[in-house]
Amino acid sequence: MRRLGFLVIYSLLFCINTTQAGEVVSESVDSITIVKLLGEASRQPRTICFPLFFARHFLGRPYVAHTLETADGKERLIVNTRQLDCTTLVENVAALTLCAYRHLFSYRDYLNALVQLRYRHGKMQGYDSRLHYFSDWIDDNTDMQLMAEVQAPNPPFSAIQTLEVGYMSKHPQAYSALKLNPQLIDVIRSQEQVLNGRQYRYIPKEAMADTVALRQAVADGDIIAITCKKPGLDIAHVGIAVWHDDGLHLLNASLLHKRVVDEPMTLAQYLAKHPSHTGIRVVRLKK
Repeated sequence: MRRLGFLVIYSLLFCINTTQAGEVVSESVDSITIVKLLGEASRQPRTICFPLFFARHFLGRPYVAHTLETADGKERLIVNTRQLDCTTLVENVAALTLCAYRHLFSYRDYLNALVQLRYRHGKMQGYDSRLHYFSDWIDDNTDMQLMAEVQAPNPPFSAIQTLEVGYMSKHPQAYSALKLNPQLIDVIRSQEQVLNGRQYRYIPKEAMADTVALRQAVADGDIIAITCKKPGLDIAHVGIAVWHDDGLHLLNASLLHKRVVDEPMTLAQYLAKHPSHTGIRVVRLKK
């Protein structure tokens, strides 16, 4: 254990320089967890579904929101595998999966992948470089060739979402960094304006029955982004697709259950319980 601890500390110090991420904030258990998971992944057959392999290791972790925010409003690369919200769960799973796909199994590799995913063009340059809207996250990482959004065939991708985002700039008091750095509000507003008007095909919740078409369109381990009609927002919730005998389910960091769960009800049932949810977009990590 002392040897592993030394390697983790050494890796962390080395990673701060190679990721050009500035200060990395984590606890030793986080780096140990990542090193352990990547070590296990290196011994798995290449046919395994790596997103589900990693996601299932986080089952039971407590749901905690706003873990990426800092008291002083300064952006830091925060690694937290102990407490997860829906986005940080997906980011951790995606970063680990991309490492496994590329046969990269060090903590440095994980940090590099996390920076690529979390920040615009893979460069951490302050709070406004973080990809706050999930549609922006998808588009930027698609441009980086890290993933691709599935938008065909029709059906089941029979609906179109047209973005009208603006929640962050209209509610800056909800974000500590914007309260402490009000000059960033206009930057965020400009980013929202770039997103507005973009269109994406999605599967409406009325088409979420367990059909051959749905099973062909959505694969185990896909990233699921739940579209919504809440003013100013694009995506209400995200998670990982997992098929059960009774249909498609969502492995997610759940506010309702207060932890990471493989949702007991089907995704069709889940969506039906939320009037503001309109359907799902589907994103697939590239091997």
